Amino acid sequence: MTTTSGTTGRRIALGVFGLLSLGDMATLALTDGETPPYAVAALAALLGLVSLVLVVRAFRDPGKPLRLLIGLRVLSAVLALPAFFVSDVPAGAQAAAAGVVVLTAVGVLLAAGGRRLAVA
Repeated sequence: MTTTSGTTGRRIALGVFGLLSLGDMATLALTDGETPPYAVAALAALLGLVSLVLVVRAFRDPGKPLRLLIGLRVLSAVLALPAFFVSDVPAGAQAAAAGVVVLTAVGVLLAAGGRRLAVA
């Protein structure tokens, strides 16, 4: 069985986070004002912009911005969760929200690499 080294997993995670960040920034241009509301789209775009800056910094120096980047990506995934609970959300928006949540989880697990997570 082939395993992914910590460095390779981290680079893949940064690529996933970069794509998610670009998607967040595009949300502001793609919103119709209702799905998602402009305020949510603007916050997502801001999170995407800051995340993208951190992705670039993390490629250069992987240790420092990684925790903040993971936190911002998790916050972005949390912003997508209301799509599953609010009525009249189009199926496409729900699918996009599901993709954001799943890809964020994959990115976090890859970024964690060989680190063991303590379960309390």
